[in-house]
Amino acid sequence: MLKEKQLDKKGPVLIVCPSSVIHNWECEFSIWSSFIVSIYHGSNRDLIFEKLQGNGVEVLITSFDTFRIHGNILSDVKWEIVIVDEAHRLKNEKSKLYTAFLDIKTRKRVGLTGTVMQNKIMELFNLFDWVAPGSLGTREHFREFYDEPLKQGQRSTAPERFVQVAGKRKQHLVSILRKYMLRRTKEETIGHLMMGKEDNVVFCAMGELQKRVYRRVLQLPDVQCLINKDIPCSCGSPLTQVECCNRIVPNGIIWPYLHRDNPDGCDSCPFCLVLPCLVKLQQISNHLELIKPNPRDEPDKQRKDIEFASAVFGPDVDLVGGSTQTESFMGLSDAKHCGKMRALEKLMTSWALKGDKILLFSYSVRMLDILEKFLIRKGYCFSRLDGSTPTNMRQSLVDEFNSSPSKQVFLISTRAGGLGLNLVSANRVVIFDPNWNPSQDLQAQDRSFRFGQKRHVVVFRLLAAGSLEELVYSRQVYKQQLSNIAVSGKMEKRYFEGVQDCKEFQGELFGICNLFRDLSDKLFTSEIIELHEKQGQEVDHCGNKQELTGVTSSSRPKTMQPSESERTATNELGLEDLGIVYFHRNEDIVNSGPGFQEKKEVNFAPDDDRRPDTCVAGKRQKRKPDRVENVLPARDRKKIQYGLLADFKGMDVVEFSKWVLSATPVEREIVLENFKKRKKRTIEVR
Repeated sequence: MLKEKQLDKKGPVLIVCPSSVIHNWECEFSIWSSFIVSIYHGSNRDLIFEKLQGNGVEVLITSFDTFRIHGNILSDVKWEIVIVDEAHRLKNEKSKLYTAFLDIKTRKRVGLTGTVMQNKIMELFNLFDWVAPGSLGTREHFREFYDEPLKQGQRSTAPERFVQVAGKRKQHLVSILRKYMLRRTKEETIGHLMMGKEDNVVFCAMGELQKRVYRRVLQLPDVQCLINKDIPCSCGSPLTQVECCNRIVPNGIIWPYLHRDNPDGCDSCPFCLVLPCLVKLQQISNHLELIKPNPRDEPDKQRKDIEFASAVFGPDVDLVGGSTQTESFMGLSDAKHCGKMRALEKLMTSWALKGDKILLFSYSVRMLDILEKFLIRKGYCFSRLDGSTPTNMRQSLVDEFNSSPSKQVFLISTRAGGLGLNLVSANRVVIFDPNWNPSQDLQAQDRSFRFGQKRHVVVFRLLAAGSLEELVYSRQVYKQQLSNIAVSGKMEKRYFEGVQDCKEFQGELFGICNLFRDLSDKLFTSEIIELHEKQGQEVDHCGNKQELTGVTSSSRPKTMQPSESERTATNELGLEDLGIVYFHRNEDIVNSGPGFQEKKEVNFAPDDDRRPDTCVAGKRQKRKPDRVENVLPARDRKKIQYGLLADFKGMDVVEFSKWVLSATPVEREIVLENFKKRKKRTIEVR
């Protein structure tokens, strides 16, 4: 009998998660279970491990960093189940964290993540190969059979046979993933309980001074060395410049500092310059003050930054208060030389009048400092959370913001607050600077778009038009589309000629020369969308206008001629006054067609019974909600209901959107109640 009990006894469970949510896991276990739970984190690790060895722990919770450092100790335990929260952290097979997880001894592995793929399709393999080893074959097989065909088939000029092969491979991949992946999106589960989210990408005009500084950076010897890397060397040798005479840049500004201890350069020269130069361009795109020296840096770096700032400010140095950091509060908070801050200033003024609550994200702590001074100058009541905020204070800041009507803005570091926070009182989200990884920006948006949100959430991603940030966003679109293809089997629009990790097809997205292109007089994203439309794949088949916080404009590229009525509306509402040169909704650009799994579920009646709001021969078809509403996805059903509400109010959709933004919550509630009553009376009469 004793032997049978010993055989039935199961091993402990290990949960590895970000340190910020350790106590959330502990709290949920205390509410919903009676397991013996311990936390392996901090100074009492040895005591907890002794307790674990004595069978006194049923569930052990630890952080990624703790496991990475002490994984050799925990890997000796025979775990019943290992659960990894935010499992996308295992995307890189070369990382120490991934290597540590490979040594775990366990019968079952579970990964929890909202972004199963972030940057590359091979990340998908790494994650599934840990959860279910061998489920997707070998690494080389996966790369040849799935990764390469899917990327090549997404190329804008890919031959038809490439597109057909990619279609078959993606369907095959999705059918395999379904065996190991349980996917539940907000739209599928609680979409009917939420008001929805709109993700606007807003291209803000850089200030004239910003443009001049941006161009001067591109003319620096350090950057020119990278731009001209493939040009034949001027000495007459058959080698390129970077292989011959221009491998090092002793006359540069950034290169001498990087190699101050090694004047002959490093093994990576000159490509070691890429990241520092990109950081400078991103800083200029956000705020000129960021390229000035940081007083907290070491003296040598401060001297280098002063030299860099003096070179790129040139004759404009006095306009920005010199090449050293501005001490003036009024100078730092002035939006005069920052295109994105000018747009933000006017947008926030209109939101504050309507009682909106705002989340304002930035990756840079120095940018947060500038934005904080900007908020103080404008008189906004705000909270702030960044990496220096103690962990035990974060939840109290969140609770105060959610409960206090006087708190208008929450200033948040994307790194520190992009995960785990629940800020449902906010209905406006601003991403001040984009990240190369699209999931970082999407996760930041979802701090507000969560269960418990009572208002429609409107997101504004601010980009400096004509800067590197446009390329960053275009790569975000590319990565999101690859994720939709590989994970959901969706049909995506083929905008780009570039193929990731393929030197033969770098196109407009990849390669060093694209990173350092002068886009200051162009709308890079707009041009790509326009080219896509010229190829007969329209971005908005019905030519619908869009609403941006009370400003109505066509989302079509600037180079396309709008109608007279559109020009009049745009001029009256002042897009140019806001400093916005172009905008579109991210979902209109990224999401194209249904996934492989959805094709069998959605069937529309033929001929006249088409999907609502589709266009045939340039004419809008009459909506027939009674016949098709029940088979539409939740987002489309919401659009239909919104249209019915507009009809009930006697307005078109755009006019009704303006009314919704200007109306008080009480006025909105009255209209909604009257609409429901009329709908109920109609059903009773039938």
